[in-house]
Formats: sequence, C-alpha cells, structure tokens
Amino acid sequence: MMKLAILSESPADEIALRVLVESVLGAPPKFVQPGLRARGWPNVAQLMPAVLRHLHFNTDATALVVVVDADDSVVHTDDHDRPDYFHPRCRMCQLRAVYRQTVKNFPPAHGRARLLRVIGIAVPAVEAWYLCGRDPSVSEFAWAEGQARGVVPYTRADLKQRVYGTDRPSLPHEIRCALHEVERFRRDPRRLENDFPNFAALARDLRAAQGAPS
Repeated sequence: MMKLAILSESPADEIALRVLVESVLGAPPKFVQPGLRARGWPNVAQLMPAVLRHLHFNTDATALVVVVDADDSVVHTDDHDRPDYFHPRCRMCQLRAVYRQTVKNFPPAHGRARLLRVIGIAVPAVEAWYLCGRDPSVSEFAWAEGQARGVVPYTRADLKQRVYGTDRPSLPHEIRCALHEVERFRRDPRRLENDFPNFAALARDLRAAQGAPS
C-alpha cells in the first residue's frame, strides 16, 4: 500500500484532496502526517523543506503530495517542463525547485533511495476544481486565456461564492461543500484531468509514484 503525506493550504483542502488522490490511484493509500501544517501559499513553500526532511528520515512514506492555489501567478505550461527551464513566477516551477534543492543530498532511508514528490497547482484556486463538470465556464483554459487578454472570466471570490454560497465560509461548511463536489470524481477523474492540466500533472506524478519500486 502506498503511503502518502499531503501538504496544502488548509485542512479543508487536505480532506478533499484525499478523495481526489484515491480517485487517481484507484485504491486507497495510507495517509501519514506531514509533521507540520501550512496556512496559505507562502507558508507551504516555507515549510516544504522541513516536511520533506521529516518524512524522509522519520517515516517510510512513498511521496509528499503538495497542492496550492495559483492565485494570480503565471500558469504552468508544458513549455516550463523543458530541461533547466525555471519561471520565477510559476508556483509549479518554484515548488519543484524547492524539492530538488532539499532532497539532492539526502542519503537513502527506510529502504528507499528518496521520497518522491507529487505537485499540483489549482488554477486559479481549488474551488475551480470543485466546479469542474458542474459549471462549464470554469476551466484552466478559460483562466489562462483571460489572463492573457487581461480580463479574467471570474474572480477567486466568485468561485467561493459558487461553491459555498459565500466567499467567507466557516471551516465545517467549507469541508462539507468540498466533499460534496469532489464526490463526482471519486470513480473517474478524467474530466478534471482534461479541464485542468495542472491537476493532470498531479495525477501523472501520483501514478509514477504508484509504479515506482518500493
């Protein structure tokens, strides 16, 4: 059984992500505690090295799953995957760089050479993933096109309003709504992978980790 830890921006995100991770893998993994909890984007990037060290040396986790909102940052594209390419305003590029710099000198531990990484960027926010298949106006393509034109098709507050009925939900209400929305993808995440390439990147990382030697 795969053993995974999740580092995200909030407890609500983590609970919903557990469902999405299981959907991609087709089987329930075992979730281990990352050791630290983050609050928001900057804190995720700051805590990630300490979380990687904790998981590598103190657990036998297979991989760390990291998911953050894109907000108004540059959207990661296939062009960014070129060898030695790095975009300083792309959060996928930033988090991958944090991972590389942190683990490059780790010795083998707990029977594995290294802790793997699984990274996803929700464009522009995780609520967009929740609306996939329910609101046809919401997709990563629509957001990126709007960014390029200088007129985004919706705001992050709009997305919260559509998912929660308010842009300031309580944590219990946020969790209930998030779980209700991701239930649509429990058996088949293909629509989410199609409409959100940065979710598809997370899915590829997960499947690669699932097939990696233990």
